[in-house]
Amino acid sequence: MTLTVERVDSRRGLRDFCELPLRLHPKGRYIPVLRGQVRQWSRDGIGLYLVRDRAGRAVGRTCLHTDERMDAKLGGRHQLFGLTEFADDPAVFGTLVELLTRRATDSGRGFLFGPVALLPNQTGGVITSGFTERGFVDSAWNPARYPETYERAGFARRFSAATWICARLRERTDDPDATYVFDDARIAAEGLVIRRGSRRRLAEQLPILHTMLNASFAQLGYYTPISLDELRAQTDGLAYLLDESLLLFLERAGAPIAFTLAVPDISEFLVRIGGDLHMGNQLRLLATRGRYRREAVLIIKGTVPGAQGRGYLTLLAREQYRALRAGGYDTLRSTWVEDDNRASAAQYRRIGGRELHGHTFYVKQVGSAG
Repeated sequence: MTLTVERVDSRRGLRDFCELPLRLHPKGRYIPVLRGQVRQWSRDGIGLYLVRDRAGRAVGRTCLHTDERMDAKLGGRHQLFGLTEFADDPAVFGTLVELLTRRATDSGRGFLFGPVALLPNQTGGVITSGFTERGFVDSAWNPARYPETYERAGFARRFSAATWICARLRERTDDPDATYVFDDARIAAEGLVIRRGSRRRLAEQLPILHTMLNASFAQLGYYTPISLDELRAQTDGLAYLLDESLLLFLERAGAPIAFTLAVPDISEFLVRIGGDLHMGNQLRLLATRGRYRREAVLIIKGTVPGAQGRGYLTLLAREQYRALRAGGYDTLRSTWVEDDNRASAAQYRRIGGRELHGHTFYVKQVGSAG
């Protein structure tokens, strides 16, 4: 097969870039990244690349970028790549790896790392099991041949994890107080106050979430601190979707110390619109958001250093569980949790949860480790 590589610099190229995975994968399993986000990354200088066959049809894609924060976290200089999709032909993936390797070599970078868009704490990764289960918002989905293809090409797994699913919540008859045990006498004794999210005040609450987010995850091997502007970009449009009862903050003596954020799962809607959340589709989502109150996605949760290990997330999990059941949600999915994070996984097991997808990132050394 004759293959060519092009950098996306036209509307046609951007359209082909966004539509490729929708064409490659079974309908409904892969959940598209928002087209507006992809366009913004391109405007910000992130290189989007397509592989085309002899007939000019897109058969592979990737994006290339670097980040000093990630280099510092991982040690060594890394060529990051993301949004990586490819047809079932070894030559297509080989062409993508040649592009990544050439870019890394030209810039003196010794490692390839990904797929990330743009960082592991944003979106990306490859699923390594659970291929018959659909993906969901802020999660990866790919066919079984993807991990095999990466590993045949010399990539090694990094940050192995799993996503989770807790199903049939409306059928459960357990008492949340017994499922998530927390001594309520501590609430008054420690000056604990639970705050809920607000669509109207979300802009004011984001800085609080931002501070706790960076502090809570700083010790994790994959996490790089993000700026408030990056968090705003990641949560753009959240106010349209937010179920206020599923965003919870915990304060102790007036200081925020823990948080949990789940959102209604609009994966079905994103598939239907091909990830193109233009203004018209935003209005459609706003008008029909009541339909997306049966399933939710837990995006992130954490406790700041100095308050960890004291059961504060158990308290928030209890209140969120109550809110899910009161709101009529039947299913909760969770974005990936590292395999050694047993405490986080235990939250899902308590309400009948199971692992949904195995998940990993990939690294490959292509030059000196410096």
